[in-house]
Amino acid sequence: MMKTADTTVDGTDNGALASLRQIPSGIWALGFVSLLMDTSSEMIHALLPVYLVSVMGTSMLTVGVIEGLAEATASITKVFSGALSDWLGKRKLLAALGYGLAACTKPIFPLAPTVAWLVAARFIDRVGKGIRGAPRDALVADMAPPALRGASFGLRQSLDTIGAFLGPLLAIGLMWLTADHFTAVFWIAVIPAFMAAGLIIFAVHEPDDHRSRVSKARSPLSRAQLWRLGAEYWWVVAVATVFTLARFSEAFLVLRAQGAGLPIMLVPLVLVVMNVVYAGAAYPLGALSDRMNRISMLALGLVVLIAADLVLAFAPNLAVVGIGIALWGLHMAMTQGLLAALVADTAPAELRGTAYGMLNLLCGLAMLVASVLAGALWDVAGPGTTFLAGAGLAGFALVGLLPVRGRLAGRSNDQTAV
Repeated sequence: MMKTADTTVDGTDNGALASLRQIPSGIWALGFVSLLMDTSSEMIHALLPVYLVSVMGTSMLTVGVIEGLAEATASITKVFSGALSDWLGKRKLLAALGYGLAACTKPIFPLAPTVAWLVAARFIDRVGKGIRGAPRDALVADMAPPALRGASFGLRQSLDTIGAFLGPLLAIGLMWLTADHFTAVFWIAVIPAFMAAGLIIFAVHEPDDHRSRVSKARSPLSRAQLWRLGAEYWWVVAVATVFTLARFSEAFLVLRAQGAGLPIMLVPLVLVVMNVVYAGAAYPLGALSDRMNRISMLALGLVVLIAADLVLAFAPNLAVVGIGIALWGLHMAMTQGLLAALVADTAPAELRGTAYGMLNLLCGLAMLVASVLAGALWDVAGPGTTFLAGAGLAGFALVGLLPVRGRLAGRSNDQTAV
């Protein structure tokens, strides 16, 4: 039986706030781990594109290649770590390993003397992200009650994204205090990374019934096991892959704002604006997706992405660029946790690590293609053409979503009934 918009798992009429209280403590802990690591990462990443172009003298195409390779590395690693978490039955172990590796690589950024060192640091950091990503998402799915999957993924995404705007805010303040001293900011970013690694080790515990479920997946990447993921899951992956082709790295948002006149010291404000919107909207929209059709919300997210691209393509001044950046954050809130919840809805419990790994592999390859093309278009034809191309690809993804809506609507709706 379907729940109404204001009904929670226990039938009370308390809405999203009651859902928030019912989310398990382990999911909260994972959210704060993500918050701390993202604070560290975004202190660096908010400055890195400008550092590469202004200090190291790289081209826009090089920025696109670096960003695309970094995300593709993380995504390729996720498919193996996700499958390994299904095989071992130890999702926390792999997640903690990934956070620990990312923390240990943060000192490379302030020490790097050349672009090659920065590429290596970005690469190793993303390996850590890849190791932790799929096991962590599968761990959230294992912990979350079925009727609170959207809310649980939305909460983790909101906390993660709070770190994503705290990091740039700290970077802005530190750049002001240090008179634009990039390496000093990079050194301070090391601290929250090690705090995140400690928190996951001591505050996160796997569900008691986890090993009995994942022990069924003996060869997660075999053809037979991948076939078991089912047609509905692969439809979700196909939609997510096409969608990712329309969404390139946020590094291009930073560079668009700088080109519109944003001072270097205030460049991290781009990610602050985007992530404030993202963090504020991710949980309520995730909770809403538990009570309505998830595919319809995904379609709305694509419409918002098209609007963001059009605004950024034609923005005449910095204020309008800011509106486009805010719309970009809103589309992220409407789609990222939602795609994770759809995987949990459609994939077998014992293969969730593999399912998230395959999703991230294909989306990471799509991100590589999108970021390289965005950098090449920017170098050849300017930012307007880059964002118009993104709008066109998002429109293509929206059209492709229409036949999928009927196939997946019943499954996503069924998850709301308990």
